Amino acid sequence: MRQTVEYLASPELGGRLPATAGDTLASDYLSGRLRSLRLKPVVREKKNKGYYQDFTYGKGEQQKTTHNIVAVLPGKDRQLRNEYIVVGAHYDHLGLGGPGSGSRRPDTVAVHPGADDNASGDAVVLELARHFRKVRSPRSIIFVFFGAEEQGIAGSKSFVEWMKQADSRRIHLPDDLKGIVAMVNLDMVGRMRDSSLSISGTGTSTEFKALAEQAAEASGLHISCTPDGYGPSDQASFVAADIPVFYLTTGGHMEYHTPADVPSTLNYDGMQLTLSFAEALVARLAGMQAAPDFINVPSSSTMSHARFKVTLGLMPDVTGASTVPGLRADIVMPGKPAYAAGLRSGDVIQEIDGKPVKDINEYMERLAELQPGTTIPVKVLRGEETLVFEVQLNPSEP
Repeated sequence: MRQTVEYLASPELGGRLPATAGDTLASDYLSGRLRSLRLKPVVREKKNKGYYQDFTYGKGEQQKTTHNIVAVLPGKDRQLRNEYIVVGAHYDHLGLGGPGSGSRRPDTVAVHPGADDNASGDAVVLELARHFRKVRSPRSIIFVFFGAEEQGIAGSKSFVEWMKQADSRRIHLPDDLKGIVAMVNLDMVGRMRDSSLSISGTGTSTEFKALAEQAAEASGLHISCTPDGYGPSDQASFVAADIPVFYLTTGGHMEYHTPADVPSTLNYDGMQLTLSFAEALVARLAGMQAAPDFINVPSSSTMSHARFKVTLGLMPDVTGASTVPGLRADIVMPGKPAYAAGLRSGDVIQEIDGKPVKDINEYMERLAELQPGTTIPVKVLRGEETLVFEVQLNPSEP
C-alpha cells in the first residue's frame, strides 16, 4: 500500500487532475494492476482499455473527458454471483491547485499530491482486490476507481447512469443497476488516530450496523457509525439510486487539499487495520443469504452548511476518535470565526452557547440553533486545560 501511495502521490503525476497527463499515468497504473490480478474487464476493448469507462463532465469550453477504472471479480456461488457489490475509491485530485480548484491554499500553485485524498483509498481497494482474488466471495464484486470525484462526484454519477442504460459494449457486469445490491466506498483512510474509523451508511440497510460492528470486533477497531449514507463522496451517487452503502474514512486533517498531503504523513499501520476491517466487512456483505434491503435515511450528521445560518469555520472529527467527552476540531481554518476567537486544530469542543456537545450530531444541532451577528461562548479542552472562547458568528458561507 505504501508503494501504491508513493506512486500515485508522486510529483510526476502532478496531482492527478482529470484529463491531464497525470490522470493518464494514474489510469494506466490502476488498470495495469487490475489486469495483473486477472480481473475481468468491463468493455470490449484490447488490453488495459477494457477497464476504462469513459465519460465527460462540465459544460461548454470547460467540458472534459476522463474515465472510471472498473474491473469485475465473478462470485463463486451459482445463485449469488448474479448479485454485485461495488467496492470503490476515487483516484483523481486537484492537480496544481490554484483559485477555484478546491485547494485550501488557493494562492499557491503547486502539486497537490493527494496522498490521503485519495491515494490511501486506492491502495486499500487494490489490496482488497488482491485478497478477494485469492478468497473468492459468493457474490460478484465490482472494483471501481472513480474519476472526477473532486468535480462533484462526476465519475460515480456517470457509472450509475451508465448502469441504467443498455450498452452492447459492456461485458461481465449486471444487465442493469438492479444487479448492484450494495456499495462500499473508501475515501481518505490514511490518517487513522486511536484505532478509530468512521462508518457512514449503517442505517441504509437493516443489517448494516450489525455487519459493521462484527467486522470492527474482528479487526480490533473502534468505529463511529452514522446511519445515513449522504456526504461529499462517491457513495452518495449510489444512495441516490436506492442502493445501500458503507462509507469508510479516517477523517480530515490540516494537510487536506493542500500541497502538504504527502505520503510521509500517512499512518500505514492504520491503513492495514482499515484493510483488515474492510476485508471482514465485504466478506460478511458478500455472504449474506439474502440481498440487503434499502432504507432511505434522511441526512443527519452530514447536513451541509447551506442549512445553517452561521459557520464556525472548522472541520469536525467524524471518526469519534476523541478519548474525552466532546467533539475534536480536526481543522480550524485561519480567518474564520472559530480561529479568530482563539480555537485551534485539535481542540475538543465540549459546549457551544452553554449547551453540551458530545458528538457530530449534537454539534450539528447546536449549529442549527445559532444566529448570525451574535457572540457565543465555546468551551473546549486543549490538552488538560479547559478554555472558553467568545466566537462572533458570521453568516454561513456557500
